[in-house]
Amino acid sequence: MSDLHARDALKRAAAERAVEFVENRMVLGLGTGSTAAFVIEALARRVAQGLSVVAIPTSEHTAEMARGLGVPLATFGEHRRIDLAIDGADEVERGTLDLIKGHGGALLREKIVAAASERFIVVVDDEKLVDRLGERFPIPVEIVQFGWQATAAAIEKLGTKPELRQSDGRTFITDGGNFILDCPFSSIAEPRRLEQAINMTVGVVENGLFLGRSAAVIVGSEDGVEIMTTDARKPA
Repeated sequence: MSDLHARDALKRAAAERAVEFVENRMVLGLGTGSTAAFVIEALARRVAQGLSVVAIPTSEHTAEMARGLGVPLATFGEHRRIDLAIDGADEVERGTLDLIKGHGGALLREKIVAAASERFIVVVDDEKLVDRLGERFPIPVEIVQFGWQATAAAIEKLGTKPELRQSDGRTFITDGGNFILDCPFSSIAEPRRLEQAINMTVGVVENGLFLGRSAAVIVGSEDGVEIMTTDARKPA
C-alpha cells in the first residue's frame, strides 16, 4: 500500500469513528477537504440506513458531494445553531487541540460553522499532530481582492512572507470571492496574539487559526483510532 493510500485509510477509520457521535435529528456542520469527504461518505451510509439529519456544508464542493450521496442539506436561514460539526485540519497542537485549517480553501465558512456549533470534532491522521502550531503548514489568511498587495505588505510586517495562493496556474478564489495568502510563521509561540494581529489588518477577512474550538480530535494511526480531548472540552 502506498503512503498516500495508507494515510487515507487512517483518515477513513477516524472519520467513521467521528460519525458515531452523530445522533438522530441533529443539525450537522460538514467540513471541506479530503478528510471531510470520508466523513460525508460514512454519514451517507448511516442516512441510507435511516438516520434523520440535516447538514450545513462549508463549501460548494462539500454541498455537491453531500447532495449526490443523499445527505439532506440545510442553511443558517433555517437553523441558527448546529449540534455537531465535523471537519479535518492541517495541524493539531498536542495538549491544546488548537488548529491550523484552510488548506482546502474554505476557512471562512469552516470557522463560521465551528463558531455556531455546540460541539466541534476534528478528524486527522497522526501526521497532522505537532508540538507547536506552524511547524509544517503556513497559516491561510483570507483577504479581499481589492488592494490585496497592500494587505500582503501589512501582514509581512508580522514576520512572514505571504504567498498568494494559486490553483491550476490561476489565482485561487474562495467561494466567497476572496483571495488567500499562505503565511508561514514557523513555530508560533503566541497564537492568540498572532490571530488578533492578523485580524486587525485592514483587508483581512479571516485567518486559519482555530483556537479553543475543538471538543475532541479523533486521530487515526497505525495503532488504531484515538480520541484526544482537553479537560475543558470533552465530547458529550
